[in-house]
Formats: sequence, structure tokens, C-alpha cells
Amino acid sequence: MRIRKGLILRQVGGNSVVMGEGLSALEFGKMLTLNETAAWLWQQAERMGEFSVDSLAACLSEEYDMNVNDVMADVEEMVNEWKKVGAIEFL
Repeated sequence: MRIRKGLILRQVGGNSVVMGEGLSALEFGKMLTLNETAAWLWQQAERMGEFSVDSLAACLSEEYDMNVNDVMADVEEMVNEWKKVGAIEFL
């Protein structure tokens, strides 16, 4: 999977938000507010291009020096939220 084309992460009023850019703004029609960790995960997903829950969990566990099993459920929950709102494309 990958981040849907045309979505960008921006700082708005001190908050990290994901929104559509150009025509994607009309198609997506939402603004997602992300906490610090979710915004970091979004950036990692963008950097990777193609990603999985496992690959994001590995990045998060390495960044915060945690066991991958301890972060897996949280990462899966975040990715499922992104799926629900249509922020992810499947390859």
C-alpha cells in the first residue's frame, strides 16, 4: 500500500494535518489531524513509497527503541484509520 497521490502533510495552526492538494482536495474532501507519532509515521510511509504495517512498526520500534511487538497494534490501528478515510491506495 502507499499514501494516496495528491495528499500532503502540512502544519496548520501548530497541528499536523493531511489534506488534498489541487484536484485531490475535492476528491478527498477531508482534513485529517495527526498527533506527533501519527505524523511521523505518515512521513515514513511517504519516504518508503510502498509500505506495510510491519515496515512502519519496524521503523517506529527502531526510532523509539521499543520492541516491534509492543508497537504493532498501535501502528495497525493508525493504518486502519487511514484506510477508512481513503488516505491509502492499494497496489
